[in-house]
Amino acid sequence: MKNLHDILKKEKYKKVKFKITKTQHLLIKAKINGVLGNFILDTGASNSCVGFESIDLFSLEAKKSKTKASGAGATGMHTQIATTNILQLGNWKDVAFDLIIFDLSHVNEALMQHKSKPVHGIIGADVLMKGKAIVDYFNYCLYLQ
Repeated sequence: MKNLHDILKKEKYKKVKFKITKTQHLLIKAKINGVLGNFILDTGASNSCVGFESIDLFSLEAKKSKTKASGAGATGMHTQIATTNILQLGNWKDVAFDLIIFDLSHVNEALMQHKSKPVHGIIGADVLMKGKAIVDYFNYCLYLQ
């Protein structure tokens, strides 16, 4: 079989590297509205999100939301939404990107207990589906089209 990277490059996929943390999370760098941040790449998260503390950092226009968030270790959390942002992962870009904003303190507390650095947010399945993602765990690469 040909090299996966070569095949995906011909199909116009963009390669984005990620790292594996001490907690076995996939850590990826992303820009939101031109500002670089650290994110967990989570195939099980339905939506991408950032913590309330990152609203100013990423110049988000937070609006009220009736949606309640839930995730590992937390349920029924208050959320806000920020619409039409620019998300960039490597050379892949989405210029009309919506983000959920909620309390990520439980995630960051768990990371810090394991001596891992806190994150600004989570890149979820919304991005992975939009980008027709292929995750290459062996080479620590995410491919997005």
